[in-house]
Amino acid sequence: MSETPERTVAAIRRSATDARHRSVAIRMTVLALLLCAAPLGCSGSGGQTTERSDAASSTDVSSPGPDATSADSGDDDCSGCGPQTCENKGDEHDGEGTYYVEADGSGNCGFPATPNDLMVGAMNQTDYQDSAVCGSCVHIVGPKGEIDVRIVDRCPECAPGDIDLSPSAFDRIAEHSAGRVPIRWWRVPCEVSGPIRYHYKDGSNPWWLAVQIRNHRHPIATVEYRAADGRFVEMERTTYNYFLEPKGLGDGPYHFRVTDIFGQQIEDANLPFKENTEYSSSSQFPACP
Repeated sequence: MSETPERTVAAIRRSATDARHRSVAIRMTVLALLLCAAPLGCSGSGGQTTERSDAASSTDVSSPGPDATSADSGDDDCSGCGPQTCENKGDEHDGEGTYYVEADGSGNCGFPATPNDLMVGAMNQTDYQDSAVCGSCVHIVGPKGEIDVRIVDRCPECAPGDIDLSPSAFDRIAEHSAGRVPIRWWRVPCEVSGPIRYHYKDGSNPWWLAVQIRNHRHPIATVEYRAADGRFVEMERTTYNYFLEPKGLGDGPYHFRVTDIFGQQIEDANLPFKENTEYSSSSQFPACP
């Protein structure tokens, strides 16, 4: 059967369509390969460490840098400190959301006030878990909207599942006049910038030491120090969110190992000591354990 002009045009159109489909498929394949090769992809090495040696910094004291070991590889300045996103959703909880006017970023967790960041909340007594949630972040869904908040305080009178929020955070999920609303929430990685930080509590000295971990992406499970014989010794967690060695660690410098709830670890050696001073690590936990 001879080809008609109509059949010839249809064949040309089918050929062009097939070519477009092949081109789209090729572009999608290339995009997928590029994403898989990205250095900050969600394939974290929980529980493993990679040795690094970077400089530390202090809020008010210059210091020699720690020799750091991190659970993640990042740029030359700070391991794992770049922006990261990951679908890392904890268990869901149901409860009630309220607000308290005193919320300023400080509280039972021992953090300083953060007037420029009031997306904060106080966790109920049960889920506070003796300060284990301090500094971690949760995603809250309310009648009006959703928000991520950082846990900085404890609400002794709140029932399990409840979170007491700052007024500005509450207003993001409900009408202010409601006062108390049903919520659903779950743990999420904090969107932090830079490495974790070590803060020595006021009153700390060579014979009594309390250290707090700040600016961490995930909840902290343990903090250990390296003893003179090379063993790592776990420090006691307090309800006010410090890790304590009641006999002290001497004049320093110190060697700490910090582990998050996923088993990811960061080590920092040669950390100097000064009371009520904060020193930066050279590493941050990756978003994707």
